[in-house]
Amino acid sequence: MTSSGTTSDPWTLTTAPGTSTYTMYRDPDHEPPALVCQVGSTTLRYRIEAVEDLHGWLTARAEWVLLGAADEKKPAAPDTVEAWGRSPDNPVGGWYGLRNGYRGRFGMYLPLLLEELGLAELTHNARNNSMRAL
Repeated sequence: MTSSGTTSDPWTLTTAPGTSTYTMYRDPDHEPPALVCQVGSTTLRYRIEAVEDLHGWLTARAEWVLLGAADEKKPAAPDTVEAWGRSPDNPVGGWYGLRNGYRGRFGMYLPLLLEELGLAELTHNARNNSMRAL
């Protein structure tokens, strides 16, 4: 049985390489509505529409795309999920991350939620993982 993605029943996810576990849940009351990602003692927030938007982008691409996770202050590798998650050309016109200083790592944490929801498949290698829409 899968989680409901609420504060009391968050999704428990594992990074693509299988090295870290974290939780995510929807916070529709946050302004703007957010996905809350809890990694140890660090809380990250991403726009809630990231799931639908990322799935739409992957569906349009119809191919495997590298995740390319990177911290906010580091450049994202071109043509990756991370680069798209901060691109001025995406549907929100920039960062999906909401917490300044912690807006990166979109390519680390969001893809696993899409996999959990049955919207995408991922590779699970030690590094250089990719995803595609289902």
